[in-house]
Amino acid sequence: MSYARKSILFWLLLSPLLIMVLLPYAVMLSTALKPPTEVFTFPPRWLPETIDLSNFTVIWGKIDFGRALLNSLYVSVGATILTLLLAIPAAYAMARYTLPARGALRLFLLLTQMISPVVLIIGIFRMMSAQGLINDHRSLILAYSGFSVAFAVWMLQSYFETIPREIEEAAHIDGASWFASLRHIFLPLAMPAIGVTAIFTFIAAWTDFILAFTLLRTPDKLTATMKLFYLVSGTYHVDWNEVMAATLVTTVPIAVIFILLQKQIVGGLALGAVK
Repeated sequence: MSYARKSILFWLLLSPLLIMVLLPYAVMLSTALKPPTEVFTFPPRWLPETIDLSNFTVIWGKIDFGRALLNSLYVSVGATILTLLLAIPAAYAMARYTLPARGALRLFLLLTQMISPVVLIIGIFRMMSAQGLINDHRSLILAYSGFSVAFAVWMLQSYFETIPREIEEAAHIDGASWFASLRHIFLPLAMPAIGVTAIFTFIAAWTDFILAFTLLRTPDKLTATMKLFYLVSGTYHVDWNEVMAATLVTTVPIAVIFILLQKQIVGGLALGAVK
């Protein structure tokens, strides 16, 4: 079978999955561009007769969506940085030093990913309340890091083991200290794995709803996912054109990250299997 025929067959087999993935974005974009009078027209139309870009501007004033996006960005970046600061030294120690029951520890780190935040939500709330961190973005940063650090250590440790020890030993022979070899030699070589881990951590924090719903209270502290929730709750009438505009603004950055870094992300899925 020729390469062209194989490509055509591949895309034909993949087309149902593509439709499933792209259909929600098509619905969001179509509804976000419609005025309220066209949202529930029958028969439904994909393309709006009148393109209404005001849906994107209304949400900024109606629910202060700009502040919510900044809150989500602050929490996600903070959780990513804290997770890497904790995970990199731990993964380095597991990769470079002989630890008792290291295999069991790696398995334990993997099994912790099966625990849903919902199971621990009451304990997390009581712990943050005891520290006076309710309605504080620092509580979200700590909670997200707590759930992400095990996965980050598991991914990074496997990749760190693929970096030859001889490179660091050569740096030590040349007079470099342990910290200097770690900073100038080891970490630059590990940047692919660190970057992929940072992406996964950022996305997990950006898309969270349960922890934000539990720990945040006042409107000025809410994240983007919380603002979306309040757009569709507590009222008898929902402006779906505004909801879809806000949803599109929230999800498109994540989709763009996946598109631009898809090779690195897919490669990162195999980091934990590297020996």
